Amino acid sequence: MDETSDEPPTSAVLLDNCHFSQVVFNDVEKFYVPGGDITCHYTLTQNIVPRRKDWVGIFRVGWKTVREYYTFMWAPLPSSVHSDTAVQQQIQFKAYYLPKDDEYYQFCYIDQDGMVRGASVPFQFRAETEDDILVVTTQGEVEEVELQNKNLRTENEELQAHCASLQKQNTDLQEELNKIQKLQNNLESLRSNTEKLELDSLKKENKRLKELDDCREAELHQLKEQIQTVTSDKELLETRLKTALDHMDQLQSQVLSYEKEVENLSHMEHDKTQQLESLKEENRQLRMARTQQKEQNKELEHAVMEYLKGAEAKPSLCLSHCLQNGQQQNHDLMRELEEQKHLFQILQAKKDEADEENQKLREENDRLLRRLSQTKKVSSFSAVSQAQAPSPAPQVGGLLFGNPYCGANLGAGAADVASIRKCPMCADVFPEGIETSQYEAHVQSHLLECPLCNKTFENSNKQVFDDHIFCHGLE
Repeated sequence: MDETSDEPPTSAVLLDNCHFSQVVFNDVEKFYVPGGDITCHYTLTQNIVPRRKDWVGIFRVGWKTVREYYTFMWAPLPSSVHSDTAVQQQIQFKAYYLPKDDEYYQFCYIDQDGMVRGASVPFQFRAETEDDILVVTTQGEVEEVELQNKNLRTENEELQAHCASLQKQNTDLQEELNKIQKLQNNLESLRSNTEKLELDSLKKENKRLKELDDCREAELHQLKEQIQTVTSDKELLETRLKTALDHMDQLQSQVLSYEKEVENLSHMEHDKTQQLESLKEENRQLRMARTQQKEQNKELEHAVMEYLKGAEAKPSLCLSHCLQNGQQQNHDLMRELEEQKHLFQILQAKKDEADEENQKLREENDRLLRRLSQTKKVSSFSAVSQAQAPSPAPQVGGLLFGNPYCGANLGAGAADVASIRKCPMCADVFPEGIETSQYEAHVQSHLLECPLCNKTFENSNKQVFDDHIFCHGLE
């Protein structure tokens, strides 16, 4: 690294924590001529181990932390390192990286942890002239330099004492290391013996595990055969379930069509009921007219009798004329009444046919409900078979998630089949375990039965039932 493009490793370590004596700078001049390269010579003592990220920096005198360097160069690693000998090193600083002022600077060796391991005496960058025979400095600068030198000497003495203690500690550690090495050798020999002993036991264990593995392989093969058998049975059940679900869809579509027909018949029955109401109103009006006609006939007879009493000259002619008029009106009324009665009989016959068709549809609906109940049992059996299978059942033709009557799973399909068993009159849903007699009794509670012809009518159409009874009265 010849330039300062990369930042060196630094830290905020203060001067009190530095070890200046581990690296000693040699042949440091008092001043260097600006514009020229300078070579820094230093010695690595046996107390430091050089590393790849160590560096040498130029610091202005008075620095506090290693981050205040002016420039730096990476310290080269020595070709051979011996812990018990010192190593001479040197670094060349290029002129264009050096300071241009005449302040005091010094070299410092910083390791890759950001710790100061050595520092040189101060020097300056200024030109050499003939007037430099006498160097004039102020008293304050001289005292400051002397104080720094004194502090450096004191620290150097302390570091040397510390270095001696460290050397002693290093010797003790070396002895401990030799002991540890002997213990490690003994441990290695014990490990080798232990491995030999364990090898025989491992071979026996391996043989036993192989035998156990063969037994497990045989069991696994048997389980695979059982799984194949169960899978084939499951596929067969799924095929039967698909067929049953398709048949149930057809039955459900037939039930829906029958419900639509029943609804249409209900509308027709409602229309016929309205027509019957209008006919009843006309019949009532005709009865009132007939009653009025009878009253008029009575009044006419009374008038005729009065007239006969008062005027005996023309009895036969007046009586004949009045009787003819009354008979003609009575005949017209009877003919109109017969026509209304005939029309009522025609409508009643059509209504009876519609009732018979409705009864047939209800019987067909009951038959379909019974078939759906049988299909529900097949679906429940398929659901139990799938619950006992070793793996989850796949989708069967898209019905498990696409059929609107069987739901998202077989359990939901069974619930929908049970929910189809409901009253066609009030739409009440009956539980799965209800008896057919109870279901029929509930449906019969919504019907009215004619005591004369045994025809049934819905409770909601009581008016139609009353009209039917009234028609029996007319007969």
